Amino acid sequence: MNFFKSGLQSVLGTSEHVETDSGAETVERLVDRVQSSTLLEDRRDACRALKALSKKYRVEVGAQAMLALCQVLEADRTDNEIIGYCLDILCNVTSPEQFEEEADNPQVTVNIGEQFTEMFIKNSENISLVLSHLEEYDFRVRWSAIKLLTCLLANRTKEIQEVVLVSPMGVSRLMDLLVDSREIIRNDALLLLIQLTKGNANIQKIVAFENAFDKLFDVINEEGCSDGGIVVEDCLILMLNLLKNNSSNQQFFKEGSYIQRIAPMFILSAEVEESGMSPQKVSNLHCMLQIIRVLVSPNNSQQNIAQCQKIMRSCGLLETLCSRIMSSGIPPDILTETINTVAEIIRGDVQNQEYFNQVMAPSNPPKSAIVILLMSMVNEKQPLVLRCAVLYCFQCYLYRNETGQNNLIHTLLPSSKDAPVSLTSGQLLCGGLFSMDALSNWFSAVSLFHALVDNQNQKEQLLRSLVATSTSSKPVSLLQQCFNLLQQGQYKHQSKIGILMFLSMWLAKCELAVRSFLSISGTISFLIAQITANEHDENEYLIQGLCAFLMGICIQFNDNSVEGHRRDDLCQLLIKRIGLETFSGKLNEVSKHESYSKASKQPQIRIKSSMDLLLDYEFCKLFKSLEATITKIVTNFTNGNETVNELTLSQEASSLVSQYKNIIREQDHKIQALNEQVKQLTLQNESITMKLNETQASMSQISDQNILLKAQLTASSGNGVSVQPVNGFSDQNAVKTQELEQQIMLLTNEKAHQDTKINFYEAENARLLNEIEQFKTIKTDEHVVEQLKNEKLELTARIEKMNKDQDDLLELLADQDAKLKEYRKRLKNLGQQVEDDDEDE
Repeated sequence: MNFFKSGLQSVLGTSEHVETDSGAETVERLVDRVQSSTLLEDRRDACRALKALSKKYRVEVGAQAMLALCQVLEADRTDNEIIGYCLDILCNVTSPEQFEEEADNPQVTVNIGEQFTEMFIKNSENISLVLSHLEEYDFRVRWSAIKLLTCLLANRTKEIQEVVLVSPMGVSRLMDLLVDSREIIRNDALLLLIQLTKGNANIQKIVAFENAFDKLFDVINEEGCSDGGIVVEDCLILMLNLLKNNSSNQQFFKEGSYIQRIAPMFILSAEVEESGMSPQKVSNLHCMLQIIRVLVSPNNSQQNIAQCQKIMRSCGLLETLCSRIMSSGIPPDILTETINTVAEIIRGDVQNQEYFNQVMAPSNPPKSAIVILLMSMVNEKQPLVLRCAVLYCFQCYLYRNETGQNNLIHTLLPSSKDAPVSLTSGQLLCGGLFSMDALSNWFSAVSLFHALVDNQNQKEQLLRSLVATSTSSKPVSLLQQCFNLLQQGQYKHQSKIGILMFLSMWLAKCELAVRSFLSISGTISFLIAQITANEHDENEYLIQGLCAFLMGICIQFNDNSVEGHRRDDLCQLLIKRIGLETFSGKLNEVSKHESYSKASKQPQIRIKSSMDLLLDYEFCKLFKSLEATITKIVTNFTNGNETVNELTLSQEASSLVSQYKNIIREQDHKIQALNEQVKQLTLQNESITMKLNETQASMSQISDQNILLKAQLTASSGNGVSVQPVNGFSDQNAVKTQELEQQIMLLTNEKAHQDTKINFYEAENARLLNEIEQFKTIKTDEHVVEQLKNEKLELTARIEKMNKDQDDLLELLADQDAKLKEYRKRLKNLGQQVEDDDEDE
């Protein structure tokens, strides 16, 4: 009683105010009657009166009567009426809601029910006491106990879950409520179980193995399946709680053939298709779709997903959902969720993807369901959530579907046949890519992006794709047109981000595509200008990072076939025009962006507004796989330029450096092998040491037994008692002791041998490391390198000087020869005789 009074002081601050209140005095007298009355009728009347006061005077009743009520629940369990009163009082006291009777009471705080709940559950036996009353079939007791547990769970979910989990038969008692013939008890039990199973995998498993799915399906069938009321929705919500993030329950659901039981519930009657769906029908279908998606979620193991996908195809569920997508009159939210559900049923399953590819819309002439969905995706008048769902469905159709990817790319390639009359998926995506709607640009670029994931052949084939921007202009390649769109100033950031992601996937791991991109005039200049531009917001930061990533791809997958754009040329240009630090910083901006962290978590797009459509899940995977490699390539090139390149050295110096490199490489291999041997020997040594310690302990124990037996032998001999069996046992111990001593000696020798090996390998390892350091010192000796470089430069300068002197001398000789010829000619004209020797000279 003192504990609950102290609890009241914590609620109201002081106890003096309670004593002056007439309501508190009445409650105190009633509590006293409950505790002191010897007649059951008096206690029952007092409890009835306390129930009447429990809403208006919740604080007083909770603080003074809680202990007495718990005592009644234990002592008077045979009287259902008084037990019902006590449970109702506790339910009112711990209720999370505020009553009308206490609205004007300033003493009542918002969380008063939560505070009394905390007081009640401090003794965990109280929860077990309430659970035990669920066994009573009387309506007043069972219903009141359900309501009280619901209030307690609402206020302190985790604490109640822990108590119920360890309570014997606690979950079983709750599950029995689902088969109660009284609907109000069954329905309230559903709400209680929904609250109890939230976020607790252990309780979820126990509830599932208590035959929960069968019981829930029985209730659903009784209530009219998907056409039923709110009770059906409650059953589906509880089923969803049991399956979400619980692989064992999902396995149980699959193996129990429950997928086959839920599949027929998606079939709509002709009456519903004509008159439309009621709001409750929509809610029920939404919950059912959520259950299907939980079973095939990409977060599950691939094995479980594949098995569920196979069952959903064989039981006709996939067929039913595909027909719902193509039906008319489906509410938008159900249509969107159905598309998302179909997406995850076909994701990665070749047979399901092939079936989806063959689905035709009921139109005249018939059109492919994929084409119809893509038309909705590139239509800016359609709701955003629907467009996102279609994109997700198309991505799942292309996921690990090489045939589907090939078919899409084939519609973009030139054909010798006449153009088809109907629209193709490739034509729709190209139209969306070049439209004036930024979202259509993004959706189309991402769709084309997924057609190239892990498909090297189609990346090369797509280079043949030609597009005509107008009837008068000559067709250009799709790659050229994408680059042209990037350069347009009016192009919005979403459009640029989509195209940059598309180009990154196209060029990644495809040297031919990189070569074609670099052959387009101005591509690298444009990327450098974008990277070094002054940014203004987060989206521009992201575009700069994507441009840096695309340039890094052009460096990494460069086959050095484009003159002036070889790998070294691009690295030098990057360092001079951008700088390594700036380039790395811009590249890191992608992974730092908020959209990257969101997109990398799950394949499905989950956004609040259209402005959140930036990065894609598969692109994040691509970026994560290549970012480190790109940074390493550029960094290694920079480090190589800071030191003297081998090609700039003389032939002898280059040969020497190459020789040192080979030696270091061999020594590295030896060190790795020695390290592995050291690890193995260390493990063997530890094992031998453990065996040695165990043997020594065993020997010590046997020695102690031997000493004890000898002492017993001596004592027995002194008393004249026969000791032959003891002597026999002692002899056995002695023999066993000798064996253990020999084993210890062997183990000790082996340990010493292993220690010697370890010491040898460690010494050899240290010697090799020392040699490597010497080689590295020789290799990186700047003085030697600089001396060789200066020597080469000096020799080159001397040779150039000698060549220049030789050229000057030849010019002088030529002038002198011309003058001699002229002098001879003059002498002959003057009549002087010119000798042949002079002419020779």
